[in-house]
Amino acid sequence: MKWFDKFFENKTRNIARTSSRRSFLSNVGKAVVGVSVIPALPVAKAASGGAPAGAHYPGVSPQTSGSDGDPGDPTTCEYWRYCGIDGFLCSCCGGSQSACPPGTEMSPITWIGTCLNPADNKHYIISYNDCCGKAACGRCFCNRNEDDTPMYRAFSNNDTNWCVGASSETYVCSTAVILGTSIES
Repeated sequence: MKWFDKFFENKTRNIARTSSRRSFLSNVGKAVVGVSVIPALPVAKAASGGAPAGAHYPGVSPQTSGSDGDPGDPTTCEYWRYCGIDGFLCSCCGGSQSACPPGTEMSPITWIGTCLNPADNKHYIISYNDCCGKAACGRCFCNRNEDDTPMYRAFSNNDTNWCVGASSETYVCSTAVILGTSIES
């Protein structure tokens, strides 16, 4: 047990020799500033309104009003926009494929996918938004993992509760909003 005490005594004396009160206070100050930056992280920015009007996303051309066709039934998992969805379909819960049910709020934080529309054979950038607010819908569950990525690329992962940016973190259902067509097909 004596060697254990001697080991920690030597380590403590070494730290005391190589550091000062000023460096300790400097490190505490850095930690305080670091913690104060947490509200400025992307979750807080997204909750304040999302992307500015007219924002351009690389590789995405703006969606024109009305595509040449929207084939399929938005209440089934096989609907073309749902290629990367994971959750209950808002189209079965009182909403639509691009709108939340009444009494819920669309999360400003999303995951993104690219799906092929079989009507015009174009790839579309799809924003999967969770609707938040009341109890989970519980109908029309879909789990399609096309282009799903590991958690270290969170913006492309569908296993996250994306309601963290909304006023309520209670998940209800998921939408599939078209952002535009992919320039690089």
